[in-house]
Amino acid sequence: MTTRLEFLPAIDLMEACAVRLYQGKRDQKTVYSQAPWEIAASWREGGADRIHLVDLDAAFDGSSQNAVAIKRIVQEAKCPTELGGGIRDMDSAARVLEDWGVDRIIVGTVAAKDPKVVEAMLARWGAERVIVGIDARDGEVKVSGWVDGAKLQAQDLGRGMRALGITTCVYTDISRDGTLTGPNLPQTTAFAEGTGLGTIVSGGISGLEDLRAIRAAAHPGIVGVIVGKALFENRCTSAECAAVLHGAAA
Repeated sequence: MTTRLEFLPAIDLMEACAVRLYQGKRDQKTVYSQAPWEIAASWREGGADRIHLVDLDAAFDGSSQNAVAIKRIVQEAKCPTELGGGIRDMDSAARVLEDWGVDRIIVGTVAAKDPKVVEAMLARWGAERVIVGIDARDGEVKVSGWVDGAKLQAQDLGRGMRALGITTCVYTDISRDGTLTGPNLPQTTAFAEGTGLGTIVSGGISGLEDLRAIRAAAHPGIVGVIVGKALFENRCTSAECAAVLHGAAA
């Protein structure tokens, strides 16, 4: 098997700390580090292709408390970064991409609520720097920090985004996020097939066996995997994840 999947270790940020939430619930939070930039640098050394960042303060409240931490991660990680959470207009997108130096943004709520804004972002920065994040529970899209239902089916939103010019999507099964119960691979591959988007698996990765299962499935629409809690809980190392996803280890 020669398919190389992108390895994206995840850092969720709240009040400038690296945290993880259980199923996206802000009242079920574990704080792992007050120096997330050190974690990012170590993961890059272990073989990360890109650091996946989520600004939880911005996602929940619409305003970020993590600017300093994010800029330091960008400087010290020395590898590509992406950021999602609270990016819902052109000003916030410009701040992240142009002022903070993040390589690409992940838009979620605005994709569901105001696709014309996404169209404007694509016109300005292109599909290499603007991707979509679709977060679903039982196939229904959730927005605003996973609090609100968008009354949209995930595949319908994905197809709409592809029609605008989006090429890549982070697909998260909320019920699996932070649970270490394994990804919802059938639903994720069905999403990739139904939308034609290059899809990044997110939510529930418990360790190397899950990564091996994703590689073994070898679905052409799956392009990468986000690993979060499993790394923080020392169930696997970044070097081990990179080896599996890059095809250097069975």
